[in-house]
Amino acid sequence: MEGERRREGEGGDAAGRPLGPTPSQSRFQVDLVAEGAGRPAEEPREAGGAGEAKGRFRVNFVDPSAGDESPGEPGGGSSEGGNVSFQNGGDTVLSEGSLHSGGHHHYYYDTHTNTYYLRTFGHNTMDAVPRIDHYRQTAADLGEKLIRPSLAELHDELDKEPFEDGYANGEEGAAAEEAAATYVTDSKGVVKFGWIKGVLVRCMLNIWGVMLFIRLSWIVGQAGIGLSVLVIGMATVVTTITGLSTSAIATNGFVRGGGAYYLISRSLGPEFGGAIGLIFAFANAVAVAMYVVGFAETVVELLKENGTLMIDEMNDIRIIGAITVVILLGISVAGMEWEAKAQIVLLVILIVAIGDFVIGTFIPLDSKKPKGFFGYKAEIFMENFGPDFRHEETFFSVFAIFFPAATGILAGANISGDLADPQSAIPKGTLLAILITTLVYVGIAVSVGSCVVRDATGNVNNTIVTELTNCTTAACKLNYDFSSCQTGCQYGLMNNFQVMSMVSGFAPLISAGIFSATLSSALASLVSAPKIFQALCKDNIYPGFQMFAKGYGKNNEPLRGYLLTFLIALGFILIAELNVIAPIISNFFLASYALINFSVFHASLAKSPGWRPAFKYYNMWISLVGAVLCCIVMFVINWWAALLTYVIVLGLYIYVTYKKPDVNWGSSTQALTYLNALQHSIRLSGVEDHVKNFRPQCLILTGPPNARPALLHVVHAFTKNVGLMICGHVHMGPRRQAMKELSTDLAKYQRWLIKNKMKAFYAPVHAEDLRDGGQYLMQAAGLGRMRPNTLVVGFKKNWKQGDMRDVETYINLFHDAFDVQYGVVVIRLKEGLDISHLQGQELLSSQEKSPCTKDVIVKVDYSKKAETDTSIAFAPSSSERTPTLHKEEDEDGKTPTQPLLKKDSKSPSAPLNLADQRLLDASTQFQKKQGKSNIDVWWLFDDGGLTLLIPYLLTTKKKWKDCKIRVFIGGKINRIDHDRRAMATLLSKFRIDFSDIMVLGDINTKPKKENIAAFEEMIEPFRLHEDDKEQEVADKMKEDEPWRITDNELELYKTKTYRQIRLNELLKEHSSTANIIVMSLPVARKGAVSSALYMAWLEALSKDLPPILLVRGNHQSVLTFYS
Repeated sequence: MEGERRREGEGGDAAGRPLGPTPSQSRFQVDLVAEGAGRPAEEPREAGGAGEAKGRFRVNFVDPSAGDESPGEPGGGSSEGGNVSFQNGGDTVLSEGSLHSGGHHHYYYDTHTNTYYLRTFGHNTMDAVPRIDHYRQTAADLGEKLIRPSLAELHDELDKEPFEDGYANGEEGAAAEEAAATYVTDSKGVVKFGWIKGVLVRCMLNIWGVMLFIRLSWIVGQAGIGLSVLVIGMATVVTTITGLSTSAIATNGFVRGGGAYYLISRSLGPEFGGAIGLIFAFANAVAVAMYVVGFAETVVELLKENGTLMIDEMNDIRIIGAITVVILLGISVAGMEWEAKAQIVLLVILIVAIGDFVIGTFIPLDSKKPKGFFGYKAEIFMENFGPDFRHEETFFSVFAIFFPAATGILAGANISGDLADPQSAIPKGTLLAILITTLVYVGIAVSVGSCVVRDATGNVNNTIVTELTNCTTAACKLNYDFSSCQTGCQYGLMNNFQVMSMVSGFAPLISAGIFSATLSSALASLVSAPKIFQALCKDNIYPGFQMFAKGYGKNNEPLRGYLLTFLIALGFILIAELNVIAPIISNFFLASYALINFSVFHASLAKSPGWRPAFKYYNMWISLVGAVLCCIVMFVINWWAALLTYVIVLGLYIYVTYKKPDVNWGSSTQALTYLNALQHSIRLSGVEDHVKNFRPQCLILTGPPNARPALLHVVHAFTKNVGLMICGHVHMGPRRQAMKELSTDLAKYQRWLIKNKMKAFYAPVHAEDLRDGGQYLMQAAGLGRMRPNTLVVGFKKNWKQGDMRDVETYINLFHDAFDVQYGVVVIRLKEGLDISHLQGQELLSSQEKSPCTKDVIVKVDYSKKAETDTSIAFAPSSSERTPTLHKEEDEDGKTPTQPLLKKDSKSPSAPLNLADQRLLDASTQFQKKQGKSNIDVWWLFDDGGLTLLIPYLLTTKKKWKDCKIRVFIGGKINRIDHDRRAMATLLSKFRIDFSDIMVLGDINTKPKKENIAAFEEMIEPFRLHEDDKEQEVADKMKEDEPWRITDNELELYKTKTYRQIRLNELLKEHSSTANIIVMSLPVARKGAVSSALYMAWLEALSKDLPPILLVRGNHQSVLTFYS
């Protein structure tokens, strides 16, 4: 069936992608019968050859002239045999037979291909119908992952290659088949449990612990029946709320292995998940020790009764504990199936033991009466109903002792990876287990409280023979005098932990029950800990633990994790003093319960569309109450252990946050961040702007952000934590190429900004030229009130050598910015800003070995063309035709025209020339601390105060805080003092610190002759010289090259020209040592001043100086002295 796959034209490949699973993994094939109106329908069929299996479909895209759809998907036309048109949305279906059958068009369905789409729609379409396999994440657990046709395949024109990153005709199918095949072979041996064996049994065994047999009777003695039921009820409330929350998270999507860790990390993100995963795994490992020691203690008690101790009590516990944990490890490592069988056996023993006790309560024997057991008696019930706290016990201390008996509800969820259907198993099993165990606890508490008195001597001689009239105790009413127990007895609820075995019909069964309860809990924890730890290590949140992620065998058993858990448990068993560790473990469990509850609250609060649990019986506020209750219970049980747990969770949280693991699980933390940002943005947009809240919000035309680091750092210095910063990047290649780059660049450069700790956004657009792109960005960038109000560009350094049309575009950007009420900042470094050719050099030399050098060159050329910020020239028009000869400007002003490849052929380690080295040094100068130097502010024209605000914001930053602001203003020679005082008053009202104010009275002096001559020489190539030409020729030339400088204009703006040259002289005189100069940007009237002249002014004004910012606000106040 697979047959040979051929490609006819490029469209054949387009349709040759996997299009849905079929029993035989079939693929569609498209024959382009006629792509355009001018092409005879016979041609492609000739090319195709007739070797194709009979009966395969052809999808005919017939002559588009007949249909009125888009040319990409022609809607009908005449097939070759007869003039019958099938309007099938562009997908005309004919079997091969009907193509040759002349007049009558019967079309029948092929039996080989049997594809999903034919069965669905009855006609062959590339569009896929909805099905589960398109939504799978991997080809692993549940079957095959399929890829639906991409939008490009359905939508792009047929003569293009629509999905260059797609699969070739057969590749993906083969990969998917392999995956499916490996899955099938594996799945035969995998053991998956249902809800009873996997969840219910496990939870019940884990919840019923030693407490049931040896502590519950004591709790009833201390707290009385009423308060005991309350204690059990309170514990149940906490566990039930957590059970509901667990069910909600577990049914919100497919659950993998890792239990509580998986649920929390996928809901709240890796920070909380990582912290809890480690703690929970550790708590489970230590819990193994706790349960095993409980078992060993019981065995040692029996040995002591029979006088067969091996060494002494403590060491016997250690020996028996160590032997037990080795046996348990053996059962676990043998595989989950054995472990599950062992659990069932233990559960049966446990239930028999409980039954044994219940039967025993109905058979009161006289021999047991002296020990305080009388059978069900109302008097005993009444007496035991109220509390009788002794030995400094309180309600809360009793609760703290009981609560660990209620934990264990996550035993089923912890092996979520081994459940056949975790989504239905976890809610059913967990909640039913909580219900059954609670009823049993309450039942036993009530029955033991109704049968056994609090104190008994165990002495048969204490029977009362004569009737006493003033009886107060139930025992007295039942003819026993236990009054001697004021000094202390050995029997009764208060004194004898083994009341249950005393009451029971057959005492050894109770011992068996104790063994069963401890061993089953130990076994469950021994399995849970490695599974959780393995899931944690697989996610690589703590890189040091990576080795524990490896699983073995069919079930992917974490053998290394088992070994680690075994060692931890063994270590704690050898300590054998578990009274200290028990409260910490309870607190660890409670911390994870609290976070599970909080996860549900958080996810509901974030209103993420992805939060839609199948389990509906939860409420976000009840979950929040559950989380708070868990935290309170932690303090009730043990305040120092609670504090310790908080410190550990917080420490791990901070560590993971700091490490930032590279994972994205769509957690509710992300959803809530989005929701908060959205709500605040909307709230903000309802507030009118106020001058006190003005912030410079900058749109920087950077090109690729990493191409001009200096530009980024200087703007970041005054916008960080103050205003918005958007890095605009205009792509100007061919549209298809640019669209592809846009999406890859967006992710790449936003990541780059975050990695370099830049608080900025990256905004790429595609446009015909830089001016259009700049306009798009200025009009559309930002959101609500968070919109840019200042355009920042780099100075166009090599404008004299480049194409003057680019200068025209560049200067028009300023005009466009002023049109939309933006401020403009031009940044100039004498070394230049653009270091992309230095980065490109290393990039290319690593690609040199690849055969496709030509592509590489062209690619570089695109990115050069796509430079947005214009601190370098755009490629000259000639270089568009010859991509190899791309001019690079050297720093000395000469432009060598060597091909780009020469540069690349250097090895990456080749030393940079001096100019490039200076450029690199300059590009990092704003990352360093600036030291004690000056920021010189030349506030010549009042633009609303932006020229002053930017330097002030710079000085508030750590790197610039030692710099002093010096202010320079223009004035008249005869009133310098007056001007200085006026400016000092203004600055002090603005509360801006300055170190000095200089009034320049000689701004309007004529500049030096050599500087005027240099300026005239610079503009000579760009002059029109209309006086020397005929009127007609001059007009034509001005129309073709509007940037040229006319003689008339030069004369008209002579004073302004001189002023720029003079200011440059003054700048060199006063500010040559400043760290940075901030100066008013001269404004040129639109349409009156040509681009070349304006560019020449900027050049003359800012050349050979320290870094300079030419700033012009939008002439609305950004400073105020009113409060």
